[in-house]
Amino acid sequence: MRLWDPAAGAAAEAHDYIAAMLPDLAQHGLLGDMSPESTLEAITIADSLEEAVADADYIQENAPEQLDVKQRLFSDLDRLAPQDAVLASSTSALLPSAITEGLTGRARCIVAHPVNPPHLIPLVELVPSPWTAPETVARAESLMAEIGQTPVRVEREIDGFLLNRLQTAVLDEAFRLVDGGYASVEAVDACMSDGLAPRWSFMGPFETIDLNAPGGVRDYVTRYQGMFMRLADTMRYSADWTGAVLDTVEAGRRARVPEKDLRARQMWRDRKLMAHAAFRHGQN
Repeated sequence: MRLWDPAAGAAAEAHDYIAAMLPDLAQHGLLGDMSPESTLEAITIADSLEEAVADADYIQENAPEQLDVKQRLFSDLDRLAPQDAVLASSTSALLPSAITEGLTGRARCIVAHPVNPPHLIPLVELVPSPWTAPETVARAESLMAEIGQTPVRVEREIDGFLLNRLQTAVLDEAFRLVDGGYASVEAVDACMSDGLAPRWSFMGPFETIDLNAPGGVRDYVTRYQGMFMRLADTMRYSADWTGAVLDTVEAGRRARVPEKDLRARQMWRDRKLMAHAAFRHGQN
């Protein structure tokens, strides 16, 4: 694998971060048959975009979430990469058609949206544009499965794809509850971490409700749709995330984790995710 970033030192910084995390990944059995040393040897830093994509079969861009930036980058990739290479974007919400519309090789372009941190959370959303070739989707799906990710196909374009649309619903309600004075930041977080998340960590919302009523999903909907529709009627407005509620949320978070400790807390998160990934691997 080759890393390239136009920002001075950025690729080297990413390489150093990988090197720091590899021993922990090995300790949790997440490197397969490879050692930290052999894994790091397989990752090199390229001096140019042309060098980075030379002889590549699959290219994943991680540029800033700005349409014009990604359009220029994909134009360069389409020109420089081997003609049979898959060109994939990590965009969280930009439509692949908007990024690739004017490209000669647009049929080989796709969104392959990972989840942060992608080496520990397996989901990858595969989002084709209307002109993405079926073989492009199949190749991306096969590669993701081969390296241990969980590819999910988005059948057609939609703003935000699947994951961030689901996340938007949760985050918008979280901000709304704090903004309305119904709960503290800590209480909302606890409802997720100690309430919904334990089930959602190994099964999705449809399986959850399918198992939460004696007769399955249809029985659940018969019993509870009225309640949920009544609640949905109270969720028609959004709080201003940048308004006064942001001061409350930030104060709540900084009381738990000071800004100077964020990096260490991120490492704590990653080690928790490693243990969770190792547990799930052992259950398969």
